[in-house]
Amino acid sequence: MKSILVYLSTMLVPDPGKGGLWEDITGMTAFSKGIMIILLFMSVVSWTIMIWNYFKTRKLHFQTDRFLRKFRGQRNLESFQSGVFRGSTPLYGMLKTAYDEISGLVERRRFSSNPTSKTAINEHELVLVEEAIDRAGSDETIKLDKGILFLATTANAAPFLGLLGTVVGIYAAFKDIGARGTATLGVVAPAIAEALIATAAGLAVAIPALIGYNYFVSRNRVMADRIENFKSELFAAFKKELEIVEET
Repeated sequence: MKSILVYLSTMLVPDPGKGGLWEDITGMTAFSKGIMIILLFMSVVSWTIMIWNYFKTRKLHFQTDRFLRKFRGQRNLESFQSGVFRGSTPLYGMLKTAYDEISGLVERRRFSSNPTSKTAINEHELVLVEEAIDRAGSDETIKLDKGILFLATTANAAPFLGLLGTVVGIYAAFKDIGARGTATLGVVAPAIAEALIATAAGLAVAIPALIGYNYFVSRNRVMADRIENFKSELFAAFKKELEIVEET
């Protein structure tokens, strides 16, 4: 396994000097090795988040499209909410929250679109329903960014961690040069090259994380807009199935 990793790393990073990339990494200072371990951890977590979020986001948009098609073709919200549709879309969470709010206000578990059995609700309670829909939409929007903030942290922190490892590595290299009492190119170049590996590693971790973060932010922004648009659509659907009575 080790030989395969060394071979792949050599193909990606040509090494015309003596030794391979793995030998350069193992020859780093303990501090620089610690930086490399942190960068490796950040890279593994970032790629895990990106892969998981890719499939989650893809499913989310698919389920949302399916939900809207069924919602706009529903006959009444009671049957729709109680089991006609089940999915992971945030729009369903908004529907359930609003339905539960109405159930609590009128102290009953059901209402239908039948004109003879509409649920009576006053204007003040209708405002509470609208506020419940807004809160549900905001909560669902917040959930969209779960996990991707780590990608932003990695994109911002990884290059600086790599630079820190490089600075410490160069410092150690100059200390070694001072101890040897010589500063020929053959002595200086390999030590500095080893130190620069940390910077390269930091960039290698940060660039995919930055691309992934921007991608998911754009996709989540689209979903946030759909949530915002659905608020008024859902509220209008509830008003059709409620009997608004004037407060006395």
